[in-house]
Amino acid sequence: MKVRTLMLGWEFPPFISGGLGTACLGLTKAMDRLGMPVIFVLPKAKPVHLSGGSVPVFESDSPGGYAFRNVQFRPVAAALNPYATTRSGTVATVAEDLTKANLPDDDLEFGEPGNYGPDIYAAVARYARKVLTLGLTEQFDLIHAHDWMTFPAGVALAAQSGKPLVIQVHSTEFDRSGEHVNQYVYDIERHAMHAAARIIAVSNYTRNIIISRYGVPPQKVEVVYNGVEHQNGSWSGQRQTWPSKSDKIVLFLGRITMQKGPEYFLHAARAVLEKIDNVKFIMAGDGDMLYQSIELAAQLGIGNRVLFTRFLRGDDVRKVYQLADLYVMPSVS
Repeated sequence: MKVRTLMLGWEFPPFISGGLGTACLGLTKAMDRLGMPVIFVLPKAKPVHLSGGSVPVFESDSPGGYAFRNVQFRPVAAALNPYATTRSGTVATVAEDLTKANLPDDDLEFGEPGNYGPDIYAAVARYARKVLTLGLTEQFDLIHAHDWMTFPAGVALAAQSGKPLVIQVHSTEFDRSGEHVNQYVYDIERHAMHAAARIIAVSNYTRNIIISRYGVPPQKVEVVYNGVEHQNGSWSGQRQTWPSKSDKIVLFLGRITMQKGPEYFLHAARAVLEKIDNVKFIMAGDGDMLYQSIELAAQLGIGNRVLFTRFLRGDDVRKVYQLADLYVMPSVS
């Protein structure tokens, strides 16, 4: 009998803000092809009124543009996005409170909460409550939670159900914030890491951080790298006036945030342009360092050589990859 997994995520294509959703799609597709049953619980983006603790559910035929056979999707009303500016404030720790089974079944109105401040903490708690309610009616053998916003739900559901919890760490608070960590988020991560039966890290670098900065026994952490899905086909489009056909194109595609090292890309771009003239640079993505990066490009005197496209998705991502002669990701973690 195959293990039935209840998976907790906070984004999934086509609604994504970073790489976690794409990684979740690849993992879920692979599990689906192996015939492994999965119940994927996702926050629903649009405001929904929920009454008396009820959880509306639906099954989607083709989220992520793929026809799943063994995966069922369950939405819960919450809008979660960790990639925004941190607001200061003291919030009571959710992780320990949510391990209690007697959570209130109050009427909740979920709109678009603020991000990574008191509102996102409330959304994380609401998501966890709805997951607990959903867990009373679903049959599953294993809980698999992705990154800190789903960890309180995973810890609480494991306590309620007695099922083992596996958490997958795509990035840590040290990756996102350097040494200026958000203590609240760090506490959630550490609590979940010690409560989980097993931890999946996406790299040895991340594994080492989990062990050294969170005090987790090394034997508890396994590295599973993100897979690469090859797609056939080529783009038949033509270059317009920018860039010209003779230009070489260097691409940065990712979140424009400290973790991805956009300033290193721009300083390297200036160094290249001091030696080679016919090179243009594309920075595709959004993030808290977008406008800082635009200003830096201007300060370096290369503003007319760098195109900022903002966030791209779907065919636009494939086209910009095919347009580029070189892809560079100067991630610091």
